[in-house]
Formats: sequence, structure tokens, C-alpha cells
Amino acid sequence: MREIVMYPHIALMQPTKKVKEIDDELIILLDEMHEIIKREDAIGIAANQLGVLKRVCVVELDEETGLFEMINPEIVSHSGKSIDVEGCLSFPEVYGTVERYEEVTIRYVDRDGYEMEVDATDYLARAFQHEIEHLDGKVFTDKIIETIAPENLATFMEENGYD
Repeated sequence: MREIVMYPHIALMQPTKKVKEIDDELIILLDEMHEIIKREDAIGIAANQLGVLKRVCVVELDEETGLFEMINPEIVSHSGKSIDVEGCLSFPEVYGTVERYEEVTIRYVDRDGYEMEVDATDYLARAFQHEIEHLDGKVFTDKIIETIAPENLATFMEENGYD
């Protein structure tokens, strides 16, 4: 199992390369990425967070929305703006508010090679944008509006109406 790379690892700042072929190696990577987000109780991960410079990410907000294994994802439309709290596996104990689009449409290829399109709102839209930015070689800390200390996160969430 690959290890999560931590900032300032160079892979986090490099744009990833489009996947040209879905092969056994890519399927193994997708499976590992899913296992890692389960193990870490995370929402998503991008391949470059594992040191792999392929345009691949995995997002699973909850059981209701299901698992999204996205190969070559791109944002094809967006609207609205919202500010919410984010964290990142490559930035342990770093949290902050970030402005993102409220609604996005993402086009990607799934593990079977089918082109897919999904409309997302709220936190699912946020998660997609966070992971796609990783694939573009960008990190969420560059967009933080307000940093939240780990010891203050629970209080901040409660005061701002989060469950």
C-alpha cells in the first residue's frame, strides 16, 4: 500500500498527467486509493497525494452519494460560491475556511472506460474541487481565508451550525 505524501512533497505541486489507458496498474491504484480513504476516514484523495502523477482521484462523501473513481476529471460548469471548512490528508492538523463554487458539473472517465458526468452541490461539489485542484498541482492552503487551530475545530463547527 502506498503512503500519503506530506506537504511540501514535490508531487503535491506538480500538475498530473492525463491517463491514456486504463490498465491493471491503474485499477490497483484506484483500489488502494479507496482503501486509504476508508482507513483514514477521509472524503477523498488524489493520485499525486500518493506520489503518483496521474490525473486520478477518488471521492466518497458518504454511503448515500457513493464512490466516485474519477479518471481525467474536469469541471465543465459551475455556479454560485460558498465558504466552508476543509482539511487535507497531506496537511495533518491544518484546517481552514475556503471559498469554492457551490455547484459544479464534473466530466470524467470511470474505471470501465465510460465517460461520466455528475452534477454536485454543497460539500460533494467542494470535495470534487479540492481533489481536482490537487491534480492541477494546487493545494487548499493557498486558498484559506481563516485558519482554524485543531483544538478549536470542534468549537468552530458547533458555533457555525455543523453537525
